[in-house]
Amino acid sequence: MAEEVQFSPGELDRGATFYVAGHRGLVGSAIQRRLEAAGFEAIIGQTSAQLDLRDRDAVFAFFADAKPRYVVLAAAKVGGILANSTYPAEFLSDNLRIQLNVLDAARENDVERLLFLGSSCIYPKFAPQPIREDALLTGHLEPTNDAYAIAKIAGILHVQAVRRQYGLPWISAMPTNLYGPNDNFSPTGSHVLPALIRRYHEATATGAKSVTNWGTGTPRREFLHVDDLADACLHMLEHYDGAEQLNVGTGTDITIREIADTVATTVGYSGETNWDTTKPDGTPQKLLDVSALAEAGWTSKITLQEGIEQTVSWYREHVASLRE
Repeated sequence: MAEEVQFSPGELDRGATFYVAGHRGLVGSAIQRRLEAAGFEAIIGQTSAQLDLRDRDAVFAFFADAKPRYVVLAAAKVGGILANSTYPAEFLSDNLRIQLNVLDAARENDVERLLFLGSSCIYPKFAPQPIREDALLTGHLEPTNDAYAIAKIAGILHVQAVRRQYGLPWISAMPTNLYGPNDNFSPTGSHVLPALIRRYHEATATGAKSVTNWGTGTPRREFLHVDDLADACLHMLEHYDGAEQLNVGTGTDITIREIADTVATTVGYSGETNWDTTKPDGTPQKLLDVSALAEAGWTSKITLQEGIEQTVSWYREHVASLRE
């Protein structure tokens, strides 16, 4: 077994080939924008039609040809409570295959720096709040998205194993709930904030007198604008090296009921909001301890109000062409 190499993080080579897996999605597109703004000249990406990351032979062939020096693995099968509860087998199988193929191909082709992105759902349902990185694997997961969480936990352990066995300075980051441009606003596949934006926008457009949301509205959630995450990703690649995954968030949370009120106000909806308490709430609270990332020199900059206003504007501009 190889010893971990002595590696000192520093500025990445702006001319090196940089592969962003999932560059069309919410996270990947934000990372590509951030890299472009930072002056990277050789950013590459493949659509799912061009490269199915579940196809091991195709992934290995792509890496052998492209030879990226840096990789961010932002590709994943994602969804909200409904999608995760309905298709757990696909969420587990697809994400495991994507991760195994990309990480194995990156290792075989000597990728120098790799950032694996997971999700805060990796932590136990009743983890002490705010959730520290060392809460991983200390309790039971939230049942509504445990399959997805297990896949992401496997990704973290895979990165740690590569560090131990091959000495490569790869890292992992676990963002909180994300939102922003290029999000999934579909009725069946979206997360809570984009779902609320769509629901209240449509209610306003149709003149609906009431909107019904899932659950009680009491769970607390932390929200991070995806452009903030992208900025954090570049910062970590250039300033952090460690086996432990880093939490990425704002360090503050808000109830679902409060976020619904904020979205309704921003959209301009003046009707009534009802809550279907027969539907699941999910985890009661999910607030990340972000002190480790702060110690590494990064904190969030985009306020929730500002971020929601930007996202509502983007949604209205693109509503006709959004994926279903």
